[in-house]
Amino acid sequence: MIVSPAWRDRRYAVLGLARSGAATVEALVSTGAEVFAWDADETVRKAVIEYHPHGVTLADTATMDLAGFDGVVVSPGVPLNNHPVASKARAAGVPIIGDIELFAEARENLPSHRVVGITGTNGKSTTTALIHHIVDTAGIPARLGGNIGLPILGEEPLPEGGVYVLELSSYQLDLTHNLDCDVAVLLNITPDHLDRYNGFEGYAAAKARLFDMQSPGHDAVIGIGDDASAKIARSLSSRGEHLHKIAPGVCMDQSRWPALQGPHNAQNALAAITTCQALGISEAAIDAGLESFRGLPHRMERIAVVAGVAYVNDSKATNPDSAAPALAAFDRIHWILGGQAKSDNLDACRPSFGHVRAAYTIGEAGMLFRDLLAEAMPATYAGTLTDAVDLARAAAEPGDTVLLSPACASFDQFRDYEDRGDTFRGLVEAMS
Repeated sequence: MIVSPAWRDRRYAVLGLARSGAATVEALVSTGAEVFAWDADETVRKAVIEYHPHGVTLADTATMDLAGFDGVVVSPGVPLNNHPVASKARAAGVPIIGDIELFAEARENLPSHRVVGITGTNGKSTTTALIHHIVDTAGIPARLGGNIGLPILGEEPLPEGGVYVLELSSYQLDLTHNLDCDVAVLLNITPDHLDRYNGFEGYAAAKARLFDMQSPGHDAVIGIGDDASAKIARSLSSRGEHLHKIAPGVCMDQSRWPALQGPHNAQNALAAITTCQALGISEAAIDAGLESFRGLPHRMERIAVVAGVAYVNDSKATNPDSAAPALAAFDRIHWILGGQAKSDNLDACRPSFGHVRAAYTIGEAGMLFRDLLAEAMPATYAGTLTDAVDLARAAAEPGDTVLLSPACASFDQFRDYEDRGDTFRGLVEAMS
């Protein structure tokens, strides 16, 4: 794991004990820090205390006295805009941080290395995985971590010359104050998570913090396809050759990159190429990485071809903006969508409605989305994913694509988007 001797004999409160929280507790305890931990889930609390019976005290951060603590380490899922721990920590003068900030503190004791940080509303997981794959393919030691689901503190430190590749959500950036990325990447900014911010401007400002923390001589890679991102790029114009702008609509030959189809993946690939060039990786190694990349589960993932019909799992598309690229990438689509809506419209998907033969809606947003789509295409309220797959299978013809791209969160019917995608996979695999 990644640790810092600076944490020894310090006192921390850790709120949220899922993947990153559990890794944080382990890293802090191993260095001799005093740790008080809490999670709303009693089962999770018990698991942590059983694993660290002598190093952790269970205490509810919402009610405990935080005076004298060196930090409150908060899970990115904790809403700082309305959770009582935020006001309590501020009143006590205690910094509110996340595991990425602890990683930033640990860097000075790690072998010489570089860090790439990737943020954006859409495409960051694919771009993060692609950069990591290219770096690894080039023979450079690399670690993947952050919002992609791998707590960075739980990873083994890299040898000298390694590259840490971190996917960073706005929530993680809110909790990070000193991460100076050697290459910082912003893909795009579109409305999302607005319940956590003071409007869209507050959300965009959270993304911009990635560059606020960065040394001016380090490289910034910014997609300028939206106004908010372009504004951030203009604010960094003094960086000169260290500012790299990714313009929309660049034509690229993607035929040799089977996992990087569609216009959005052209932008993801261009951001990855520019980042790897900034790291000094050769063009040949970059080409080899692009060609061998296999993509991510649940992101435009081709599950199977059954009776001439392709079945594609895009369950990670949890809002209309992130569903739009899949609709643009395929023709003759039978579109399965719905769940817990983040938007009351599908305007971001509208330019590709002509690619859709029929839609099958599910979940809480099912009736709303059916009515929104009815004038543009045949739309049926299926209710459940199982019924939607059955309806799509019955209607699809050879050459068609059955696409699960929900444009919604999953929590009305599934544990998370992965559970939803795995359920879809199981339904498809049961056909053969």
